[in-house]
Amino acid sequence: MHTRFAGHRRLIYSLSIALMCAIGSAAQTETIIHSFTGLSDGGLPESALASDGKGNFFGTTHYGGTNFGGVVYELNPNSNGGWTEQVVYNFGLGTFGAANPSGTLAFDTKGNIYGVLTSGGTLNYGAVFEISPSSNGTWTAKLLYSFGTSPNDGAFPSAEGVVLDAAGNLYGTSNVGGAYAYGTVYELVTGANGTWTEKILYNFHGGSDGGMLAGSTPVLDNAGNIYGVASLYGGKDYGVVYELSPGPGGNWTGKVLYSFAGGAGGAYPTGSLLLDSSGNLYGTTNCTVYELIRGSKGTWTEKTLHTFVGGKDGATSLAGLIFDKAGNLYGTTRDGGSHRGTVFELSPGSNGVWTEKILHRFASNGTDGYNPEFSNLTIDASGNVFGTTYVGGASNTGVVFEIQP
Repeated sequence: MHTRFAGHRRLIYSLSIALMCAIGSAAQTETIIHSFTGLSDGGLPESALASDGKGNFFGTTHYGGTNFGGVVYELNPNSNGGWTEQVVYNFGLGTFGAANPSGTLAFDTKGNIYGVLTSGGTLNYGAVFEISPSSNGTWTAKLLYSFGTSPNDGAFPSAEGVVLDAAGNLYGTSNVGGAYAYGTVYELVTGANGTWTEKILYNFHGGSDGGMLAGSTPVLDNAGNIYGVASLYGGKDYGVVYELSPGPGGNWTGKVLYSFAGGAGGAYPTGSLLLDSSGNLYGTTNCTVYELIRGSKGTWTEKTLHTFVGGKDGATSLAGLIFDKAGNLYGTTRDGGSHRGTVFELSPGSNGVWTEKILHRFASNGTDGYNPEFSNLTIDASGNVFGTTYVGGASNTGVVFEIQP
């Protein structure tokens, strides 16, 4: 396997970023609802928060916990208006290996949780896990699949997690590995006896189809097509947006919808795509927010909704986007603001122009968290926005924050 790719998650940091963007408006108030210590409660969260539909949030930390292999944690609202964190599961021992869970968790209809380990598993090339609740309030973990255990398998799964389809199958990406060593899109199919079988849907070639750091969680439409981004390569070597379509005999066909050209058009897309009800796609590059508009004849047109200029406006957008009920977009930048990143809102206007508003600029001293990186935001029914930062806070091992409208 491709051990030379260990540490791939941070490779994107070294990519050249030179674009800049428009200055935003006044910030709103941020509240820290949990500051990780890096000890028993976990540390270095690298995922968005997943809701269980009952008002509780679940997430992962890359480090910390009893065995220092990372944790799955739960945040519960309490009677005094605050939040209480409890660890659901500690990784770092047994079949899970070194572990290091990352990415947003996925829930099925029975309340089971699915996620990925970016390292760990049988051969330490990463794994997919399931955590199931029991009647006494405890949780049981199960290793569903270890990467690297079959020929031409992927390695180091995307740190953004997996997604479930209506049949209960899981889809994800690996950053490297596969037939050409440039990453894969995979499916894990659940069997009647509780076993899971991996199927490689696509092997990236590293050329015009993109590949290498194809790290976004796949997005599925109602027809079963899969959409995602690859941060490197493509026709102009700045990354691509791709589509995979199912065909006869279980075969899948890959198609590049858009190749980024760098410069004003953006480069190095990383975050997961967002699909609207009309079938259009939204995403981020290093310094832009863009929309890919679906045409009537299978063509796609790219529209830049915002270009970041750095400074107080923010720079280096690595995470995906979310919508609120009114159709506004929310996201983060890793840099800019007060040097530690921002949370922003983009609102559509009647003339097709989107207006940016900065909701929060992380403080330069990092006490409120800093450098929100690959984690998407989460929004609740009241319009409150929640997110995580990988570092910062009281112990410099990350925070969970809330921003109220």
